Amino acid sequence: MHGIADWFRSPGVVIFVTTFLAALIVFIVGFLISITFIWEERKILGRLMDRRGTQVGVLGLFQNFADGLKAFIKEIIIPEEVDVWLYNVAPVILIGISALMIGLIPLSPDFALANLNGGLLLIFAVFSIAPFAILIGGWASNNKYTIMGGMRAAAQLISYEVPLLLSLVGVVILAGSFNLMDIVQAQQHAGIWFIIPQFLGCLVFMVAAIAEVERIPFDLPEAEAELVEGWQTEYGGMRFGLIMLSEYIRGYAASMVAVILFLGGWDGPSFIWPEIWFIIKVFILFAVWIWVRGALMRVTTKQILGLGWKRLMPLALINLAIAIAIKMAGWI
Repeated sequence: MHGIADWFRSPGVVIFVTTFLAALIVFIVGFLISITFIWEERKILGRLMDRRGTQVGVLGLFQNFADGLKAFIKEIIIPEEVDVWLYNVAPVILIGISALMIGLIPLSPDFALANLNGGLLLIFAVFSIAPFAILIGGWASNNKYTIMGGMRAAAQLISYEVPLLLSLVGVVILAGSFNLMDIVQAQQHAGIWFIIPQFLGCLVFMVAAIAEVERIPFDLPEAEAELVEGWQTEYGGMRFGLIMLSEYIRGYAASMVAVILFLGGWDGPSFIWPEIWFIIKVFILFAVWIWVRGALMRVTTKQILGLGWKRLMPLALINLAIAIAIKMAGWI
């Protein structure tokens, strides 16, 4: 018994258990916030469309749990001609990379799993795995509509990854670091949020992030308004639920990164916990995404690719030149 007790008290086991519990807490917080994003979207879209939105439970909060339970108890049907292993692994990859991104982004200096010098690069390296998972899911379903949706998704996401990454370079130049905490500290030291000198970069980032998460008006790979279309056509039950949840988790992660890069992260009034202030900013930013969804119509494939390469790329380069000029002038 003493040997077992000593083993549980050993530094390696203590570190493992502590890290596991911290990761579990971060994932639960991220999961709950992502669920709340769905509620926020339904409520705001309801107001934009002059209707009530969800009404199940107090303020409609229980609607998400009802939908989750419905997806959980649905029968899982796998078509005969699919590549079963790839068909099953695609949703796992999507939800896995979404959860990993949450763990890499700090809510404050005291609420973070990792403080990596190359944290920003690692986050977007993980983010770039999504097109492959989507293409795998579309191809493995062995359906011409899913393959078409998968190819659309891959083309769209790859087109917007380049301007998305370029929009970050200006912030990195001003902060002098890829470390997320250093970027927040640089804004605190400068006394100004980077959205002001890097407004073009913020605009490019927001548009590209909406396209990367495949939200309206860039939801052509999913085409959710059609009856049979999109790369996830052959998915049902909880698999479909995980795919939809991963979209909101990736949206949560992208909003967190935008808040850190351009809105000062957890920098705010001292009488509010930094974690709460950070989450408030994230919810406000996601409300802008919802407003864009309610205000704009879906664009065509040609327009999507043209916007990425012909509009966002030049703006990202101009923003980069502005960042270099500000840094050379010593204004920040």
